[in-house]
Amino acid sequence: MPAVRGRLDQNAPLGAQSWFGVGGAAELLLRPADAEDLSAFLGALPPELPVLTVGKASNLIIRDGGIPGVVIKLARGFSDIAVDGDGIVCGAACLDRTVAEHAAAAGLRGLEFLAGIPGSIGGAVAMNAGAYGAEITDVLDWAEIVNRNGQFLRLPVEALGFGYRRSSLPKSAVVVRVRLRGIPGDAAAARARIAEIKAAREASQPVRARTGGSTFRNPSEKESNSKAWQLIDAAGCRGLRLGGAQVSEKHCNFLLNTGDATAAEIEGLGELVRRRVREQSGVDLHWEIKRLGLPGVTGSEAA
Repeated sequence: MPAVRGRLDQNAPLGAQSWFGVGGAAELLLRPADAEDLSAFLGALPPELPVLTVGKASNLIIRDGGIPGVVIKLARGFSDIAVDGDGIVCGAACLDRTVAEHAAAAGLRGLEFLAGIPGSIGGAVAMNAGAYGAEITDVLDWAEIVNRNGQFLRLPVEALGFGYRRSSLPKSAVVVRVRLRGIPGDAAAARARIAEIKAAREASQPVRARTGGSTFRNPSEKESNSKAWQLIDAAGCRGLRLGGAQVSEKHCNFLLNTGDATAAEIEGLGELVRRRVREQSGVDLHWEIKRLGLPGVTGSEAA
């Protein structure tokens, strides 16, 4: 492996780092010191090795068999944040809520919705995260990435091919820094809006449980006039269990690890919900949570 100034570990457990608290290990886990360290590593890495970036793992199911190849996790060297005129420039490891609060303190409106999105800015860009009537594509000016060859690129928002909960980032590229555009306004009003969003999220979602956020994307208008949670509820899935996994009774588009679930049980419960919704309404729900890695080995397979 190429030398790094950060940290490179073999067979590194990932489950405890995910919001669900489940999953296997990374074959190799890289925590680069900074963007230059990441660039040098990727530039020297054999091209046949797969590369995957994991942020705060707030919307991931890491499968029990772990993730082959190199998993990249950005940390302290990617957490700088600064006001830049009418915007915020920040590293990809910054928490979404921290960016919202920093913008509000600077009197910048329009970024308050980030307070309602768990995870980090890099992940938010990768999936065009959104909530409370706004999404990343509405506020992003540019994103700096390091591609699989180790090259730095600054891509304007138009180059990222944003759609509903997706982007067209180059394969295996890592978002390292972004600029988010705000609107100069009243700081007190921005802080008040963030407080409203946090209260609404607390009241409607199981934020203190081991969960992965919204499980399924809302259907398009052509598919259904109902939201995903309404279809799940109508199919009788509220509170449904599979092993240690459960559909939340508070918000049934959330899956929970009640304490001893495996990744296979959580994913299996999601597929059971999809099947029941399809049978009840004819709507095919699509996963919003990313499912990564290899399935675990069962006892019979191990024998």
